[in-house]
Amino acid sequence: MNNLADFNRFTDDLEENGKIMPVLFIGHGSPMNGIENNEFSDYWKKLGKEIPTPKAVLVVSAHWLSRGTRITAMDFPNTIHDFGGFPQALFEVQYPAPGDPVLAAYTVKNIHSTQVELDHEWGLDHGTWTVVRHMYPKADIPVLQLSIDYYQSPIYHYELAQELYQLRKKGVLIIGSGNMVHNLRMVAWDKLKEPEYGYDWAIEMNEKFKNLIKEGDHKALMDYQKMGKAAQLAIPTPDHYIPLLYTMGLSRSQEEVNFFNDKAVGGSLTMTSVKWG
Repeated sequence: MNNLADFNRFTDDLEENGKIMPVLFIGHGSPMNGIENNEFSDYWKKLGKEIPTPKAVLVVSAHWLSRGTRITAMDFPNTIHDFGGFPQALFEVQYPAPGDPVLAAYTVKNIHSTQVELDHEWGLDHGTWTVVRHMYPKADIPVLQLSIDYYQSPIYHYELAQELYQLRKKGVLIIGSGNMVHNLRMVAWDKLKEPEYGYDWAIEMNEKFKNLIKEGDHKALMDYQKMGKAAQLAIPTPDHYIPLLYTMGLSRSQEEVNFFNDKAVGGSLTMTSVKWG
């Protein structure tokens, strides 16, 4: 990591060819999606085959909240089973993707809006591995996580994301993993197996978020707290929404926007996901 040549390997990259990696916001939903073959995980597999093979994957997961911003910097991050009450088969899953300490150090060096710290303790939580293991089942692509400083404002996350944009030019796939609408307290557990079931307010806000994304109105999306009662129900806590702010900060106005897995589940969750580029 101390070798300057290691840092320079990120300068001989896709940028010279004018190619930029897409950026993804993925609604990850239940941890069971990590081991089930369903319409959501099937699309993640499809994405892994369709987009250019990345040099590395950097995930902003709703499940790593911290004071200050951190990035995983170990050679081999642990698979974190940060949930309870699920079948043993889910706890037995290991996703042995390597990390990339050089990329972590490079990222820290090139972020100037805040101090990002190298982390050697966290690993890959279920907001990351349940999705990425479907996209890259061989676990042969380095995977890193960037934490969410839970004490910062939406503009902090959005502006930090803008500084990560250069990584898209360097072959790094950046994923925000959360859910646009995420209210676990109001989940209709008896409706989870229905093909699509969403409360009126969940459908309303999901459509509003999509329209604002298509319009490129990032300011309104950052000011979600001003959107009224439906927004308060959709985002009772911002942890699963903040990854969307990162992906918006990483996107550009001229890029094509595509929605996928655009469905409500359990009444108060939406799996709606977005691909820019």
